[in-house]
Parts: sequence; C-alpha cells; structure tokens
Amino acid sequence: MRKTLSAAQARRVAIAAQGLNQVRPTAPITMGAVGRTFARLELIQIDSVNVLARAQYLPIFSRLGPYDPGLLDALAVRKPRRVVEYWAHEASLVRSEHFNDLVPWQRRSWPGSMETIDEYERDLAQRILGLLLDDKPRTSREIAAELGHDEPKSNDGWGWNWSAAKRSLEALFAEGMISSEGRNSAFERRYTSLRSVLPKPAAPANAHERRQGMDRLLLAAAKAHGIGTAHCLADYFRLPLRQSSAALVELCEHGALEKVQVAGLSDPFYSLPGTVVPRRSHARALLGPFDSMVFNRRRIEKLFGFTYRLEIYTPAAKRVHGYYVLPFLLGEDLVARVDLKAERSSGRLLVRGAFVEPGAPEETAVELADELWAMARWLGLFEVSVSANGNLAEALEFSLSSPEIC
Repeated sequence: MRKTLSAAQARRVAIAAQGLNQVRPTAPITMGAVGRTFARLELIQIDSVNVLARAQYLPIFSRLGPYDPGLLDALAVRKPRRVVEYWAHEASLVRSEHFNDLVPWQRRSWPGSMETIDEYERDLAQRILGLLLDDKPRTSREIAAELGHDEPKSNDGWGWNWSAAKRSLEALFAEGMISSEGRNSAFERRYTSLRSVLPKPAAPANAHERRQGMDRLLLAAAKAHGIGTAHCLADYFRLPLRQSSAALVELCEHGALEKVQVAGLSDPFYSLPGTVVPRRSHARALLGPFDSMVFNRRRIEKLFGFTYRLEIYTPAAKRVHGYYVLPFLLGEDLVARVDLKAERSSGRLLVRGAFVEPGAPEETAVELADELWAMARWLGLFEVSVSANGNLAEALEFSLSSPEIC
C-alpha cells in the first residue's frame, strides 16, 4: 500500500532533507561542515544579483549560520575537485560526480551549444581549446585578448552583447568540453581545461548511459528534497519532465523509490525507502530566492501554502512584496517574508518590507529579529533598519530594539 503522510509530516521531511531542521552549530564553521552541507544539497544555484549577498553564499548561512564564504569558494577550486560549476538548476555549483550525468541532458538545453554557433566561432572554439591546454584559468576578456580577438559584440540572437569569443566559450562550456576554476570578484567565469578540473572525464554517453545518468540524478534529487512530485524531482536538475516521470515509475518498480501520498494533495509524491519523518523541526532560517528549499515555487505553494514570486524584473510600482524578498522559515512553516538590502556604504541591513503570513506564531517578529541580526553581523553590517512597509514592520522594529536581541 502507498504510504500516506500528513501535510505537516511532508513539510518536516522536506525541511530535514535540506538540512534546515536542526539548531545551528555554535562552534566555528569548518571546511568539512560546509562540504557536508553542500553534499546534502547536491547543488547550489548561482546568480549575479548582489543586493544582499551572492546567491551561492546564502544557502550555507541559512543552514549553518555565520561562516566564511571563502570556504565555499575553496570547494570549487581545491583538489581533488568535489564541486564544479555547470548547468543544472540554471547555472549552479554541483557535486563533481554529477557532471558526466548532467552533460548529456544539459548540453542542448541552454543557449550556447556548438550547434548554435557559426563556422567562424567553431574555428575560434578550436583555438580556445588549444590555448587552455596550459590549464591556466582565464576570463573571456583575457582569452579574447590573448587571441588578439577584437570583433565587435553582436546584438542579435542568443548571447546578446557577447563577443564571438564569449559565444565560443559558452558553447564549449555547455558541451562539457571546458570547465571553470571559480569566478572572479566581477562574477566572471574563469575558464579552464576540463582535464584540470576532472582528470578523467567520461566519454560521450549512449542512450542507455544517458538513462542511467538520469536515474542517478533523480535519486539525488529525491535525497535532497526528501519528498517530491515528478515535477519537483525533475526540476531539481532541470531534467525533461516526461522522461523523468517514466524513469520515476521504473525506479519505484525496482524498489529504489517509493510512492507517497500527501493528505489533501492529489499528486503522487516520491521518496527514498526508509525516509524518516522527524517529530519536530527546529528550523529558523531566512531563505534566499534561489535556495533549493524554495526555488520550485509550485512545490512550496503545495506543501507550505506559501505563494512566492521573484519580483526583481517586475516594475517597482507593481511589486507586491519587494525587489529581493527572502521567505522566513520557522519550525515547519514559512511564516513571513522580508525585502532585504545590504547597504554597505552605511553599514546597514535594510528591511525595506516585512510581511507576516496568516496564522504565524506570536514569536515570529522576535525570531526574525534575531535572525536578521545574525545575518547583519555575518555581512559585516552593524545596524538593522526597518521601513514602515508591511504588516510585520512595526512588531519587527520593536523586536529589533530589544536589548536581548541587540
């Protein structure tokens, strides 16, 4: 018989799988702790928006508290390489063991495959491969300069405003023919040869190997999500839904997964056999917009009853909650959201909007205030400033002024 979970149980499973259900450690955060947290998540999405902090740094803070972001950077360059950048849930840092499984599914899914560039750019790509044989990491601008390539940028098609060198590089990167040695302070990829990152890359996969790779990725997604629909699990690594759905059925038939029903929801869910349902969740975390706990908006609407939209590209006058809004997880519920900005020039963490969800517990403002102070200190800021925007703003400002929290 199919196992049935209550909605609350399903939420606790999801929170625990993401490493958010435990009280944070009080000891200094080590490379080992960051590595274990990354391994639990399987991937961390990258984004260039820096209004608060780079997107890749927030998930580790949400789970471990204040840490040195350089520890995450080091994971992406130290050897043996356990983390690489590639396409997954958008541009992401992923566990190195997933790279060979991802390439066959991702190489045609994103702008920039070898099929999308012209003959001149393919010739340029071959020159780039030769240049990178020295294993020295370079940005696209550095590579273009070394090749003496000064062609004007194009405003047509994919890669808007990219030079031919950049389009060639992105094609090589999408095909899994080159890799990245982290990014510089301007958020530019530092391209390098694949062999310098993965000494033994796999040969091109046949159809059977592609399918085996999909199975491994779906199982990794099930581990990271704890419980998820076919849409949730396929979306984790951005795999095609139709083929993923068929693979999930077969994984259940072979006992690698089991179907689960969540009370009140019609969609079948999947989880790993033996998944434990925690009795409680001690979660308290601000979650970045690109955090894997919330990056599937349909999932959190179904499991948490929390409607969340990224409004970065919405005109300011039409935004409901703000520009860079972080959900606040407390216990087993998403209870509030805040629009945050790190104003580094004044040393302030700006709360430009604070909104509480219906039914949120009385302690929401106090717990959120404590979390905001922790984030401010992590970012090297010395003040948290709250605007009057939102139905939680007044209570939050009062809580932030409490001596126990300050």
